[in-house]
Amino acid sequence: MDRAARLRKALDAAPRVTLAHLPTPLEPLDRLSAELAGPKILVKRDDCTGLGLGGNKTRKLEFLLAEAQAQGADTVISTGGIQSNHVRQTAAAAAKLGLACELVLTRVVPWGGADYELIGNIQLDRLFGAKVHIHDGETDRAAAMQALAEGLMAKGKKPFLIPTGGSNATGALGYVGAALELYEQFEADALLVDAIVHASSSSGTQAGLSAGFAALDRSVQVIGIDVDADHEAVAEEARRLAREVWEVLNLEGRFPEDAVRLESGYAGEAYGLPTPEMREAVTLSARLEGLLLDPVYSGKAMAGPIGMVRCGRLSAGDTVVFVHTGGTPALFPYRAALE
Repeated sequence: MDRAARLRKALDAAPRVTLAHLPTPLEPLDRLSAELAGPKILVKRDDCTGLGLGGNKTRKLEFLLAEAQAQGADTVISTGGIQSNHVRQTAAAAAKLGLACELVLTRVVPWGGADYELIGNIQLDRLFGAKVHIHDGETDRAAAMQALAEGLMAKGKKPFLIPTGGSNATGALGYVGAALELYEQFEADALLVDAIVHASSSSGTQAGLSAGFAALDRSVQVIGIDVDADHEAVAEEARRLAREVWEVLNLEGRFPEDAVRLESGYAGEAYGLPTPEMREAVTLSARLEGLLLDPVYSGKAMAGPIGMVRCGRLSAGDTVVFVHTGGTPALFPYRAALE
């Protein structure tokens, strides 16, 4: 049995519900590559996962909500910032599966006016039928979710709690699946890929991809771009989650922690705050490729490979895959930042 077959067998043992349109496309960004004078850049369109305007969290929710169903849950509780892509996809998934949804949203980004709490992702949360609870930025999200769960249990409900970003070992399995999907696409197209680049924040996407390619092909670098402005914390969480994923899948040996690579310098002053590099990346992608990135995650993440090309970290002969994690609804509350 080859490496891909062994990994697929291990992954298939985990309970899963179908929510995403998979496999997502892998497309060349020829005009952007030419603008940068190389390398060859392709985009993995995980903004096209289908559920609730798509995004990377749908892959995670396939495993998380299978766990919720197995526990007999009737209500999903999750958390994030006001414009969280994760909670928008969670609300959509709960609606699709007939579960109630309650969201603990915190004011973690000092950005925008009244529209910031009315349009974009939060508008869609409400449209999907989720009950939104808004808290100050200093709120302990885990404690707020637990208090909400206890109140629901007192009313006879069976809540299931999902952490920020859906980023625990169960959720990260979704990006082990994405690693397998990419590996098979590379083989089908005879692609020799040097690096996979993506936004890293709550670390579940990076943990899954890093564990997946550590099991499949160590020659492919998985490079997270820190969008939290908290490099050490994000990197350590990615390593911790990758170790857990490795153990859950019972993969051979120990997870090689040097497989987790995180680039800093592209987040700006803080999570969610616009940067000139993000504006350039969003504008170039839109005007050269018709590709919409978001201001919080994928825009800052694309600033990573652009910057790495310009400083010589990526060369004209390299082949790079950019994982588009979605987030299009956040373009609208960030309108002023992009004008």
